[in-house]
Amino acid sequence: MIPFFQIDGRLLTLAAAAEAWIHDTFARIEGTQRYNQQKMLAAFQQAGVSESHFAGSTGYGYDDRGREVLDRVYALAFGAEDALARWNFVSGTHTLTVALFGMLRPGDRMLCVTGTPYDTIQGVIGLPGREEPGSLKEFGIGYEQIDLLPDGTPDLKAIEATVSDRYRMVYIQRSRGYTLRPSLFVEEIGRIAEIVKRKAPGCIVMVDNCYGEFVQREEPLAYGADIIAGSMIKNPGGGIAPTGGYIAGRKELVELCAYRLTTPGTGRELGCTLGVSREMFLGAFHAPFVTGEALKTAAFAAALFNELGYAVSPGPEEARADIIQSIQLKTSEALVAFCKGIQKGAPVDAYVSPEPSPMPGYDSPVIMAAGTFTLGSSIELSADAPLREPFAVWMQGGLNYPSGQIGVLLAAQEMLERGIITL
Repeated sequence: MIPFFQIDGRLLTLAAAAEAWIHDTFARIEGTQRYNQQKMLAAFQQAGVSESHFAGSTGYGYDDRGREVLDRVYALAFGAEDALARWNFVSGTHTLTVALFGMLRPGDRMLCVTGTPYDTIQGVIGLPGREEPGSLKEFGIGYEQIDLLPDGTPDLKAIEATVSDRYRMVYIQRSRGYTLRPSLFVEEIGRIAEIVKRKAPGCIVMVDNCYGEFVQREEPLAYGADIIAGSMIKNPGGGIAPTGGYIAGRKELVELCAYRLTTPGTGRELGCTLGVSREMFLGAFHAPFVTGEALKTAAFAAALFNELGYAVSPGPEEARADIIQSIQLKTSEALVAFCKGIQKGAPVDAYVSPEPSPMPGYDSPVIMAAGTFTLGSSIELSADAPLREPFAVWMQGGLNYPSGQIGVLLAAQEMLERGIITL
């Protein structure tokens, strides 16, 4: 069934067993995939999307109808009062930064309740050792955090004891980042939001929603979050949006973020689209389906590498809160081999051999495998990790399951050929 790639027959036998094991998992993923795809179709129809909305604008972008309708599509799909969906968000970190600076003012305090945030946002906050010029700290915005419990879940008792009106914002990172803690389901976010709204009704609940969009049937806004943000080269861009990000939530908060994105007083009224609107719309439309394919690829990787004797999180049959699959590969040699194999399964730059190297925003060398149509896209099959204990790799993406499965098998094949795994 795989005539175009040289994969050991014993691995193919394991792959067949892995697929049989996760048959019910696939059925559950496909049910959510179907629901969210129909929800997105309804959002397009309710927003009145027309071919005329694909036309680009230049200069100031006054009266760009497509820009406004795309905002409406994202708002409807995420259950938000309002949304900003823009190509000129250069990354997920940039999108989160715009939201933080848009809503926080000197003297405000934010409380992160999911432990230390992802590497690249640490410099934005100005954590010790990461006091970058222009950070929130430099602007007099205070930061505190509540560490996670030993099992990686939020410490609800500590949150209950800590939250008060002295905080302007409670910040939640949904995804695990480069850690092995579990990602958060919207129901868990809801429990945090309930505490915050009870203890400090005026406090903003913000969720870094990266990697979690369309994984469940509802988004964090339905469970009490006030604002969510993420990157379009992850789930919500469907592998088609060439760049961009979104902020969605309460209307008055989105407006504050728009003032930070452009200028106070002009906000969302400015911003040309330069001919990328069609890709942005098409990416949004494909996003729920592509997210489901990425989840199936992750579940297969979990099942196969569990069979090969590696610790995986989430497990093959576990429900998932985001598209990330972590695999503890035990050694740097295994980590590098895995990423080289993933690269061999890419449609773009498959001949490239990734090597660990320094990367801005990270405290150790990072290896990244990503033969993607969009540079750095995390919804396309990719795997990356810093070279540090416990030598875990974080894999995500897969525009479609058949090609994603090949990438995972080629990763195992590379490890087999190097003598790292034995069958």
